[in-house]
Amino acid sequence: MQQTGFLGTAAPWGTDVTLLLEMGMGAGLLTGALLARKGFYRLHAVCQSAIVLLNLAVIALAMFPSFHRQVSPQLRGKIGKPYYALASAHAALGVIAEIGGLYILLAAGTSLLPRRLRLTRYKLWMRIVLAAWWLALLLGLATYARWYVPLR
Repeated sequence: MQQTGFLGTAAPWGTDVTLLLEMGMGAGLLTGALLARKGFYRLHAVCQSAIVLLNLAVIALAMFPSFHRQVSPQLRGKIGKPYYALASAHAALGVIAEIGGLYILLAAGTSLLPRRLRLTRYKLWMRIVLAAWWLALLLGLATYARWYVPLR
């Protein structure tokens, strides 16, 4: 196996960086949830907002181009194959989680949304989006393993 990244797999260097960034963001989101639980709501808001916005940049700069290049041209005929199915499930859930995070950021952190579009049960929605984000992260780890870690 030819190693191109720094994690000892066949992944490109940028993919390894993306994986570590996403894992760090996952830990950061859990840290932010603990901050809220301890009553540090301002720090919670800053932490979660920064991660949601960083994740948006990672999606735009790394994940979308990778999906567009490696998955979408073959998707129609090969969606049932694990290589494409994992990546597609990861992308779909990741987009849902990111949109949910951006919506919460707008609804909780700004007054840009009309009152009727704002959330009333923040805790519930934040927990749902956190769970979706972590599921997307786990699917991303599975995608990384399927794409770049050879079977022994």
